[in-house]
Amino acid sequence: MFDTLSDRLAATFKNLRGKGRLSEADIDATTREIRIALLEADVALPVVRAFIANIKQRAAGAEVSKALNPAQQIIKIVNDELVAILGGETRRLRFAKQPPTVIMLAGLQGAGKTTLAGKLGQWLQKQGHTPLLVACDLQRPNAVNQLSVVAERAGVAVYAPEPGNGVGDPVKVAADSVEHAKTQQYDIVVIDTAGRLGVDQELMQQAADIRDAVHPDEILFVVDAMIGQDAVNTAEAFRDGVGFDGVVLSKLDGDARGGAALSIAHVTGKQIMFASNGEKLDDFDAFHPDRMASRILGMGDVLSLIERAEQTFSQAEAEKMAAKLAKGPKEFTLDDFLQQMEQVRKMGSISKLLGMLPGMGQIKDQINNLDEKDVDRTAAIIKSMTPAERSDPHIINGSRRARIARGSGVEVSAVKSLVERFFEARKMMSRMAQGGGMPGMPGMPGMGGGPGRQKKQQKQAKGRRQSGNPMKRKAEAAAAQARREQQAAQGGQGGQDSPFGLPGAGQDFELPDEFKKFMD
Repeated sequence: MFDTLSDRLAATFKNLRGKGRLSEADIDATTREIRIALLEADVALPVVRAFIANIKQRAAGAEVSKALNPAQQIIKIVNDELVAILGGETRRLRFAKQPPTVIMLAGLQGAGKTTLAGKLGQWLQKQGHTPLLVACDLQRPNAVNQLSVVAERAGVAVYAPEPGNGVGDPVKVAADSVEHAKTQQYDIVVIDTAGRLGVDQELMQQAADIRDAVHPDEILFVVDAMIGQDAVNTAEAFRDGVGFDGVVLSKLDGDARGGAALSIAHVTGKQIMFASNGEKLDDFDAFHPDRMASRILGMGDVLSLIERAEQTFSQAEAEKMAAKLAKGPKEFTLDDFLQQMEQVRKMGSISKLLGMLPGMGQIKDQINNLDEKDVDRTAAIIKSMTPAERSDPHIINGSRRARIARGSGVEVSAVKSLVERFFEARKMMSRMAQGGGMPGMPGMPGMGGGPGRQKKQQKQAKGRRQSGNPMKRKAEAAAAQARREQQAAQGGQGGQDSPFGLPGAGQDFELPDEFKKFMD
């Protein structure tokens, strides 16, 4: 959604690189480009004005003029201001002192409230809660049935005593659901309310009545991030008519310009708490303003990537795999490779995971065109192998490759390519696990070279060169022997050698004969 804005900002900052000092004209040109980028992204005009004014004020101050790299300081200022208009710090849910905690969802029809109720329920369940979804949208056809299906997919309970389709009292259902949650030991109640195609008095009155009946701890306004400036107007109407405590952005995976997301927190004064960025129930998470600002500026979102990895990978499995790799490359088999690949797949879309890495904005087109089914094809190839072939891929010859290709529905070349890539990956992973680091970086701890290269260098540096003349070499050996005997005799007479093999105190130090000629 923020690709266009990211591209424009990246091009603007590129013009600042290499400048040791920024003039007032440079700052004006930069802020003008940022203003155009924000307006093209459909950010509200009052937000753009405040944003640019803050950047100009800070850019003209001492923090830029005294900075070692003014261009990077400007980027930091833009990042800080983006975080500020996105809400500042991350806003967490407020839970009731005595359960159940009541969360009410409000918004227009089509904003994604019903689907989001299921996503929120699953997210809360992963946090250790026992949520109950309540069907209070009794106007929209099949809304109750849709919530029941979503709740079943999410694995959470649903309270739907009325069939809907215009039948039933949503206020009574909401009030009864709280009592039902108390008796059935549900600690969170998520109420899905009805919406309209536009803001009207009936919608506002029904939402206000449900609010007064259940006294929710949190009212979340669900807004479609793709509807542009109208999202801000709708949010203001709900804030004045019903009131809400936080904002949930849905459809962040769309291709709209995303200005509503940047505007809504600043205009309404209510922070964005959650974001939905896909159709799957897992495509939902808490909204972090600093991480979103980092993504917009093309700096990735490593923290979210780490959190997702921690949820998917177990510590015990990771340690077991690291120990196996440390023993040697042959310990890592295609079965282990398949297991790792399936774990990564559980984290979500490969293209989205790559998009969280810093610097990936430069290869955005390649990431967007990534074929997610390549992982499935690779898994099919490995599963078409026998246990012996997975343990030792070296035995895979031409006839075996042909059989595996037929079994997995791919070309023989694809099987050969997979095995070759596996061998290369296994070597690299084993080298990293043993402390060798990445290849191509010799001499740096943990960054490559490996122990073999260091031993070779030490062996070459050991000792001094010997003469090629046999007579001279014999004379040098005799002189060295004489020196050793003299040192031993002095040591026996009470002299003490130093810990480093040099003569001790009270002993005369004499240069070897071969070094005396350099002192003449």
